Amino acid sequence: MQHNAVLSATGLWTPSQSISNEELVHSYNTWANQWNAEHAAAIEKGEVEAKPLSSAAFIEKASGIKSRYVVSKDPILDPAIMAPRIPERPNEEISILAEIAVGAAKDALQNAGRDANDVDAVLVACSNLQRGYPAISVEVQDALGIDHGFGYDMNVACSSATFGLATAQSMIVSGQAKSVLVCNPEICSGHLNFRDRDSHFIFGDVATAILVEEESRVNGAGYDILGTKLKTQFSNNIRNNFGFLNRAAPEGIGKDDKLFVQEGRKVFREVVPLVASMIAEHMAELELEPSQLKRLWLHQANLSMNQLIAKRVMGHEVSEEDAPVILDEYANTSSAGSIIAFHKHHDDFTSGDLGLICSFGAGYSAGTVVLKKR
Repeated sequence: MQHNAVLSATGLWTPSQSISNEELVHSYNTWANQWNAEHAAAIEKGEVEAKPLSSAAFIEKASGIKSRYVVSKDPILDPAIMAPRIPERPNEEISILAEIAVGAAKDALQNAGRDANDVDAVLVACSNLQRGYPAISVEVQDALGIDHGFGYDMNVACSSATFGLATAQSMIVSGQAKSVLVCNPEICSGHLNFRDRDSHFIFGDVATAILVEEESRVNGAGYDILGTKLKTQFSNNIRNNFGFLNRAAPEGIGKDDKLFVQEGRKVFREVVPLVASMIAEHMAELELEPSQLKRLWLHQANLSMNQLIAKRVMGHEVSEEDAPVILDEYANTSSAGSIIAFHKHHDDFTSGDLGLICSFGAGYSAGTVVLKKR
């Protein structure tokens, strides 16, 4: 017997602190001017290149981003630090990644009208896991008071949430679980090089959660998951090389490639056609037309990229009502972006309306989830 999976609710946890483009630029330009002054002689001789200055207008034009939420604001804006400072917690305290995941999870459970013990499995799916083990999902399970079932962590970079959704659907369809909580805690400021003019503005911090349930539990509410499609294709164009083996190669410690790096133009050129064709293929597999989609909840990385993908999929210019944008306020929040877009922009759906959640990022990885309002 096949069990149908339903996305019954989402949840959102947002940090209390936000950094505007203007604040970020002031910090970066202060540092860049200091660096250029200290290296003036070498710059004059052509031995090193001067650090380029940034501007709020440049950031918004390049990305569509106007601000971002962060868990540690002041150290990021301090030209002597330019990184978040998150004190290590004792083992007896909940870790910060688990803490923000729990915040989003509680919001999702409340929105669904569920108790934590209704959940059979917890997945933590995100870009940067705080530690190797114990699994953060098991910590979340414990913090929520779920006294049965299981949890595990997974990482597919910016596509982690859609891959987690697909995994949750498979668990429901197979009968392995009747209720799966997918959490996406993203502290992206921790892997960002705030001294790189071309990327210092990209990321923000947030956590989302998604509750997926067997249809008999939802009493006609939520969104039927009509299908999921996943794709990976190796690329070096987006990388974060930090990991436990860095300690085994001490000559690499402190290098910038241990933080987020990307070849932005190559990513744009290669990912747009990959994602647009994948969406078209998925719709065809489900015997649906793109024109039947009321909304595209796309990964929130770059405004121009989203606009072009939406145009290729739909065959015409698409408004922000049809493809909502939240990156102006949140910036790129990795796997959480498309879920925030869904969370904030689905209340106008009526029974039978179709929508598509789509993610894409490092790997390359891409995931699509087609939903139908019950």
